[in-house]
Amino acid sequence: MRRITSLTLVLSFVFLILTSVILFIAPEGRVAYWSDWHLIGFTKTQWSALHTNLGFLFLLAGLMHLWFNWRAVLAYLKNKARQMVVFTPAMTAALLITILFTAGTLALWPPFSSILDVGQYFKDQASDRYGEPPYGHAELSSLKLFAQRTGEDVDKMQQRLQNAGIRFKSVEESILEIAQANGLTAKELDAVARPQSKGSGSQSLPQLPPGGIGRVLVKDLYDRYGLDEGAMAQELSRQGIELDGEQSVKENAARLGQDPHSLYDRIYQAATATKTP
Repeated sequence: MRRITSLTLVLSFVFLILTSVILFIAPEGRVAYWSDWHLIGFTKTQWSALHTNLGFLFLLAGLMHLWFNWRAVLAYLKNKARQMVVFTPAMTAALLITILFTAGTLALWPPFSSILDVGQYFKDQASDRYGEPPYGHAELSSLKLFAQRTGEDVDKMQQRLQNAGIRFKSVEESILEIAQANGLTAKELDAVARPQSKGSGSQSLPQLPPGGIGRVLVKDLYDRYGLDEGAMAQELSRQGIELDGEQSVKENAARLGQDPHSLYDRIYQAATATKTP
């Protein structure tokens, strides 16, 4: 049993590290679900499930290993006089290392912040490659709700899908259900149902924050939705908000002490005001 426990501990640790690395570089959930992202045949949901259950297996094997080696553990907590001392030099060093990693991560000190930046780099690259949904978990919305939230005419959307030979029973079916029934991803279905001309300024700024809006530069946001930079600056100034076009929405929000979604709401209000006759 000791051998089985030790080998299970080692194997679960190896696979736990593997799933950790994969989830570290995997796209954000909204991107993965929208584009039906897979790696080695598994979806992000499956990789997350594997990571969770392997973590429990590692925990169980670790507890059993601790039980079988309890005397050795107690020996580590004794000084040279064989007296029990919890904070031995080894324990103190281990505790300080753990505290350093915890505090460094929460405070975003280098190199801990650099590790997180690497993970964010991979996620940003995936967002650029696979595309962002119009809003979080858009694939779970019914076709009717999807049309409403994206400002589209549901009848025109149905007609586009039917003209492309895409089969569906009703507008109450979800985007994901329709896509899977026709061998498509939600992103591919959206490209048919809602043709978009990126960067043309033909789209209206949606009321709900689009996925990944936090990392979009303010100037690019204005360009994407055809917003007049001068008029927006003037309207936001009335609200006491000064945005830096060269910074992202998230960076501007942090500088102003706001949540990115709250700042987006202010931008939407300003965009609505500037387009009101």
